[in-house]
Amino acid sequence: MKIYDSVLITGGGGMLGHALADVLAERGCKPVALGRGQLDVTDHLALSRTFSEYKPTLVLNCAAHTKVDLCEQEEKQANAINGAAAGDLAVLCRASGAVLLHVSTDFVFDGSSRRPYLATDRVNPLSVYGKSKLLGEQLIQKSPPDRWLIVRTAWVYGRHGANFPRTMVQAARAGKPLTVVNDQIGAPTYTVDLAGAILDLLDSGASGIWHVTNSGQTNWYDFAAATLEEFGVRAEISPISSVEWAQKRPTSAVRPGYSVLDLAALERQIGRRMRRWREAVTDFRAAVERDGF
Repeated sequence: MKIYDSVLITGGGGMLGHALADVLAERGCKPVALGRGQLDVTDHLALSRTFSEYKPTLVLNCAAHTKVDLCEQEEKQANAINGAAAGDLAVLCRASGAVLLHVSTDFVFDGSSRRPYLATDRVNPLSVYGKSKLLGEQLIQKSPPDRWLIVRTAWVYGRHGANFPRTMVQAARAGKPLTVVNDQIGAPTYTVDLAGAILDLLDSGASGIWHVTNSGQTNWYDFAAATLEEFGVRAEISPISSVEWAQKRPTSAVRPGYSVLDLAALERQIGRRMRRWREAVTDFRAAVERDGF
């Protein structure tokens, strides 16, 4: 397929970048995956040189400032990485004829819905992180390539890099006390399943905005409990409300209380159901036991 002639992954050193490279390799494609140390996506000249050197036909933009709380203190950097760089990539893809797939987030929503969010629902981010990711979406659509996709996802975890399940397991094994919010609802998403769905979307000829997570929903407290159960780690977890958490950590970002994404359009497009989040945790544990974090 032409789009796979030359695949560039920005943010290739992160969780999803690794997973996409692995799934692409399984499908017979060897991408160029460039991590932050190899490519600063906020450097326009570096991006231009990269396009000239590799001449990508498909760009998978996984580069992001994902430390949600830190974004509150680093708004300029968050906007540059999550916002302006996405717009820059769109312009370069438009000029070169490359397809652009950009990874966004459930944090573009405010959590006021009580049904899973559709891609067409009104956005209203509450945090600097969410606003910066929305900026990226808007800039892509302002100067879009001939074909582009924005994939919103949520609660992402995988073997590579820091993530919630890894933090819970390592803290519990170290005997640290665990306090976890129990009133934020979402869908944990395993990078392997996310990567597979992204490539299936591309293979289907899709374009536009899509919602991709594992299926089902839970809260952070139950996600933590399921993870520790799966890894066979015994630990006491204390539930806490979002309000109580904010009182203890006043510099933390405001998160949507409900950010489940509707998968119906995705599942129709790719012709299959997304795996349940709890089943994905089992597969994650098996991968960690086999290959480590």
